[in-house]
Amino acid sequence: MLNKLHQLKSLIGNTPMMKLDHPRLELYAKLEGYNYSGSIKDRPAYVIMEEAIRTNKVGPDTTIIESSSGNFAIALASMCKNLDIKFIAVIDKFTNPANEALLRVLCHDVIKIMEPDETGGCLLNRIRKIRSLLIELPDAFWPNQYENPLNPKAHYEGTAMEICRDLERLDVMFIAVSSGGSVTGVSQRVKKEFPNCRTVAVDAEGSVIFGAAPRPRPIPGMGSSMRPKVLEAAKIDEVVYVNEHEVVNACNELLNDHGLFLGGSSGGAYAAALKYDYDALGVENPVAAFICADMGKVYLDNIYNADWVAQLASYEPNYNN
Repeated sequence: MLNKLHQLKSLIGNTPMMKLDHPRLELYAKLEGYNYSGSIKDRPAYVIMEEAIRTNKVGPDTTIIESSSGNFAIALASMCKNLDIKFIAVIDKFTNPANEALLRVLCHDVIKIMEPDETGGCLLNRIRKIRSLLIELPDAFWPNQYENPLNPKAHYEGTAMEICRDLERLDVMFIAVSSGGSVTGVSQRVKKEFPNCRTVAVDAEGSVIFGAAPRPRPIPGMGSSMRPKVLEAAKIDEVVYVNEHEVVNACNELLNDHGLFLGGSSGGAYAAALKYDYDALGVENPVAAFICADMGKVYLDNIYNADWVAQLASYEPNYNN
């Protein structure tokens, strides 16, 4: 089984770094959609699965279970399909329809949580379902992306290593936050290689990760209804919040001005980069980079759908929800 997993290794990592035209800085996009299953989540999925198989936590009769709104579940499901082992994805009613459709093709089973939890989202109820499945299933393994230290390690040794290798200088790094693995691992490595670099966590308005009040977040892929434990080791200098209107505008600017068809968190990171105060860095010709977690094809029903965007134009968030 381990040998079969290792055959996928060449399909993960060494993703492109693209320089974008910008009038006052060097701006680079790290394009993680070129990974095996189409997102940055292939990196932690591979590292966690490799360790689990090596230590006999996962074998031919194991059922992998995970809570995920999309990309991490798709990464695990793709690998489990290749390894011929069962994978159960626990999603919820806010999951992107395109992601749900793909998961129902790849997974042994998909469990969809419909009941909101006390935050107004469904993440906490997804976690509760996972814990009940661990009791019900005799041979189950939970990768637990929110607490597993191998999640940020995969980005420290992979994503961040490549960024530091490809850039001679880096003044500010923008990283969208969800499960916390990428911002933790990348911030640790970037700070080691470029001590003066500012690491900026990009969060969605309505996310509770950094203590803000919860409210509905119409665009999936960024933000969370809880603070992931892996974030405890992150080296974050500041947090920039972006709203759904900024994300949509940024995604369309990436497409129309740079030819990049990217997902919501990519747009969020780019939006943060566009409005950042570079004068505060105190350097000439600043060098900035942002991570693009996935491509835009699963966002055709929302970000790239004219009718959906028209409805979003009149969207007024309910901050009391």
